[in-house]
Amino acid sequence: MAYDAVNMADWQISEEAEKNMPTPEQWMEKLGLEKDEVLPVGRLAKLDFLKIIERLKDRPDGKYIEVTAITPTPLGEGKSTTSVGLMEGLGARGKNVGGALRQPSGGPTMNVKGTAAGGGNSLLIPMTEFSLGLTGDINDIMNAHNLAMVALTARMQHERNYNDEQLQRLTGMRRLNIDPTRVEMGWVIDFCAQALRNIVIGLGGRYDGFTMQSKFGIAVGSECMAILAIVRDLADLKERLNNITVAFDKSGKPVTTGDLEVGNAMTAFMRNTINPTLMCTAEYQPCMVHAGPFANIAVGQSSIIADRIGLKMFDYHVTESGFAADIGFEKFWNVKCRFSGLKPHVSVLTTTIRALKMHGGGPKVVPGKPLPDEYTKENLELVEKGLPNMVHMINVIRKAGINPVVCVNRFYTDTDAEVAIVKKAAEAAGARCAESKHWELGGEGALELADAVIDACEEGNDFDFLYPLEMKLRDRVELIAKEVYGADGVDWLPDAEAKAKMLEDDPKYADYATMMVKTHLSLSHDPALKGVPKGWRLPIRDVLIYSGAKFLCPCAGTISLMPGTGSNPAFRRIDVDTKTGKVMGLF
Repeated sequence: MAYDAVNMADWQISEEAEKNMPTPEQWMEKLGLEKDEVLPVGRLAKLDFLKIIERLKDRPDGKYIEVTAITPTPLGEGKSTTSVGLMEGLGARGKNVGGALRQPSGGPTMNVKGTAAGGGNSLLIPMTEFSLGLTGDINDIMNAHNLAMVALTARMQHERNYNDEQLQRLTGMRRLNIDPTRVEMGWVIDFCAQALRNIVIGLGGRYDGFTMQSKFGIAVGSECMAILAIVRDLADLKERLNNITVAFDKSGKPVTTGDLEVGNAMTAFMRNTINPTLMCTAEYQPCMVHAGPFANIAVGQSSIIADRIGLKMFDYHVTESGFAADIGFEKFWNVKCRFSGLKPHVSVLTTTIRALKMHGGGPKVVPGKPLPDEYTKENLELVEKGLPNMVHMINVIRKAGINPVVCVNRFYTDTDAEVAIVKKAAEAAGARCAESKHWELGGEGALELADAVIDACEEGNDFDFLYPLEMKLRDRVELIAKEVYGADGVDWLPDAEAKAKMLEDDPKYADYATMMVKTHLSLSHDPALKGVPKGWRLPIRDVLIYSGAKFLCPCAGTISLMPGTGSNPAFRRIDVDTKTGKVMGLF
């Protein structure tokens, strides 16, 4: 049944749907899983992926469906909602369907964007657990990451306080000669805490740490989360966690977590994270939750592990990529699929009338403030002017050899005439297009979308990568900037170019993936430039080295790895009923 999404809050819909949510034991029977493959955690469960993959290794894979979007407003355009709605729509068509979504960060949940559980009748349940820590993966990642920083800063203190003989005798450690001006890592916390972007640590006496500048990033942007998204098994996890570059020594040699002898302990913290958590839609289609968000500063993909399981268990497996096609799909295309060896059948491009109006010159969308009337009343001119952003994203996906399905994620304030303009433009660009009312009506509202996706899955494609691994880093960035973002070229700041040359000259980095760091609010590096900007160049100010994940991360513009909390954050409206213990106000 569909709930009254217009008048009910998401947490209220979740509360009602949870009354009939399958238990771990019922999921076992429903999905045909063995007893030791389901690991109960409260009223949820984790799935033992190694056992499931081994048992189902000879079963053919299902259809692989990726969900992305056009450039969003700061409010987001409903990729998670569309992913859940598509699962519900395929379920309503009688298909064996499931999916994989990313675990939400406490940063946006307590800020202006809210949780990533979808919304309305296209909601992942139970919403409270999903939004507030789930089964502990992000907490484990924070502990693992920060333990590496504890190991680094303690080592720097001891090396300062003792000579070589004392260091060996008292600690059993050799001197690493860490350069305090070349520390790559910082600390992480899972909130949007702009006050922690730039800090000084180690103030006090000689036993109070090593005094130096440091920083915090958001936890889901940690390299540990990036590793979780691409790892294949526990042995792979352990190897990668021992290869993270935390700093460089004074001769320019990388200092790793293995050098600090902390990688194995980090693995102990993260040992349980490799198993996805099983949840479901409000209409009870199964959905795994694994890895994290923020494709603008991280990989931003649901995990390869979850996709491998889903493709064995389901005939149709829906997976989500973060933010728009220039960021999330590009990383899915050129990084995730290269690492996994999996080939998608179709990509769904989530589109909203609201975002198109913004790209067409509509008033600024400010989180926490009411939308201007232009976004809730018919305005065909703004929609028409905003269409180039959608067409650009269609063409990005087509460059991967995939013919996308455009999903008009229809809000109840959108009009038929506005939707008709979008459909006409999408079809003229060579894409299938379907409107979907999954937020309002659940699976029954997503039937047109489900049918378009089913048809697209039966159509062959010529999927291929944008660049070969042999291509040099700066050439890759130039190609991505021009072919995906629409830039005229790339401008490297001197320090960034020197670092890029050093990385290109070292054969150790030759097969590393290129993981761009860029604002999600524009095709360009400047979030104020909407639509399809022309006549601009992409500035690169740094290249981050993720040697455990094997990523090189060129940073464009002024984007920060620690987002900020807005003036009207969500935490002001979240409360707990002290009689029942139920959480209210999540959205």
